[in-house]
Amino acid sequence: MATKLNLDGMYIPSFNKLLNFNNINAKRNFKLIGSAHNTAELEIKKKQGCTKIFISPIFKTNKSRNFLDIVKFNLITKESRHNIIALGGINEQNISKLKLTRSYGFASISWIKKNGPSKLGPF
Repeated sequence: MATKLNLDGMYIPSFNKLLNFNNINAKRNFKLIGSAHNTAELEIKKKQGCTKIFISPIFKTNKSRNFLDIVKFNLITKESRHNIIALGGINEQNISKLKLTRSYGFASISWIKKNGPSKLGPF
């Protein structure tokens, strides 16, 4: 559908384990991004051809009792040459901890919704 609509990218959620996305990625400038919660899912996203991968949740969230924290996040991403984006539970109290990760960047939905993007400050 993404190629029929002439889109330039597509998001592949963590539950999607299909490996038939490489033919789509052959399209010039077509980007695949995905999400993962553990090493096994990260490996699948790499095989799917994702160029950027969200790893979550890095910190405690209201939606999940399980979270990675800095050490587990870094262990999962240790060998990855992909652009890894930290996601989940990021707020004013823990944003400075992101400097200790091997993340390419971070994403925060609830914090930005609550405070606006101007409250992010330096990363």
